[in-house]
Amino acid sequence: MDHLEVAQEVLDSILGYLGFVATVEIDREATLLNVATNDPKLLIGHRGERMEEIQYLVNRIVQDRIPDAKRFRIDIDNYRATQEHRMIEDAEGVAAQVIASGNSHKLEPMNSYQRRVIHTHFKEHPEVSTWSPTDSARLKRITIMPKNSDN
Repeated sequence: MDHLEVAQEVLDSILGYLGFVATVEIDREATLLNVATNDPKLLIGHRGERMEEIQYLVNRIVQDRIPDAKRFRIDIDNYRATQEHRMIEDAEGVAAQVIASGNSHKLEPMNSYQRRVIHTHFKEHPEVSTWSPTDSARLKRITIMPKNSDN
């Protein structure tokens, strides 16, 4: 049994004990557990915070059982995928403004995963680049700037 199968079993058990009727499927390509349920709002929480907490808890349990297990993500009724798509669309709009004006623009504060998604999306962009501070804050603001600009 690999770490994703263990995670699927753990998550399914937790949701069952909490009284949720849900189906947990593995997406190996994305290293993701997809949860389908009739009551996603309670599991997702405000702005996905409860989903993040569940993900953290299940990752910890799996790493306790399999110390070298790789981290995985949890998505509930495609909430995460929808949010990522929306976040990239918003950043693309800001990038268009940056290209048109030539001025840098800061995005809203993001966690490390969200910043990685944005940085990766713009990595090969011909006209803009991204930058975020290297301090230890949990939430940081990415700056989108014209390609030949300094921070």
